[in-house]
Amino acid sequence: MFSVLPSFIVYPLHLTLQMLSLAFWAINIILLGFIKFLLPFSFVSKPINIVLNFMMCAFGFCSVTLIKLMNKVEFDYVVDGQLSQQEWYLIISNHLSWLDIILLTDFAAGKIPAPKFFLKKELIWLPFVGLGAWALDMPFMQRYNKAFLQKNPHLRGKDIATTKKSCEKFRQLPTTVINFVEGNRFTPEKQKLKQGPFTNLLPPKAGGIAFTLATMGELFTSVLDVTVIYPDTKGSPMHAMLSGRLRKVIVRVHVHPVTDEIVGDYFNDECFKQGFQNWLNSVWHNKDKLISKLKETN
Repeated sequence: MFSVLPSFIVYPLHLTLQMLSLAFWAINIILLGFIKFLLPFSFVSKPINIVLNFMMCAFGFCSVTLIKLMNKVEFDYVVDGQLSQQEWYLIISNHLSWLDIILLTDFAAGKIPAPKFFLKKELIWLPFVGLGAWALDMPFMQRYNKAFLQKNPHLRGKDIATTKKSCEKFRQLPTTVINFVEGNRFTPEKQKLKQGPFTNLLPPKAGGIAFTLATMGELFTSVLDVTVIYPDTKGSPMHAMLSGRLRKVIVRVHVHPVTDEIVGDYFNDECFKQGFQNWLNSVWHNKDKLISKLKETN
């Protein structure tokens, strides 16, 4: 509808509407989160969590509705497998933009349980987003590089402890746990710096999802391998979306069963660790080939 307008008009209008939507849903989510914090009883938290999950999906729906109004965009979604709102899922996805989070939240609505994202600890200070994520019981992760851990060995494994604590909360209701296993948003510069074997991806980090599977393996029905690309977009997809220049979004979802091959003691069983890394690298190589193919055909 508004995509015919010039970008210098669309951008501030679209940004304002997206921020108002975010603020509206975040304020309501945060208020319920404080009630849940002050009354930490299961008979209170369980119904509140149901409402919170609904609100999160409603935010995704409203945001994508605005995207459609401001962009002449085509959504190409294909799911290879069966999905249910009554099951637990672990999503492993590539990561290109903040826009990925909005799209995956909207994708979940009506198909799978509301998603929970693993977030960087610094995001707790982001207006609306930080406290909203806290209210939704999303885990905030503090990442340390190898050099820092060598100087501070007592912090080794702290991320894993955070994962375990967060996953215990996810047992109350069917949940979708989303992990961007690259640990960062993909850019060509980061890809060159990492010097990984992938053309369109950063190397995956196995520890977090291995521990999540070990902690909740008996609950997870499937691992959803999600691939997101913006084939007609150069530069930032978020900037293109706000400017009314987003033309196509492609999402591919492949359903993997949760088997003994991917549930085990990643940190103490060296044989399992090697096998899990081989499995994840195989998934990532297939994803890399799929992205190249989708880019060629689009």
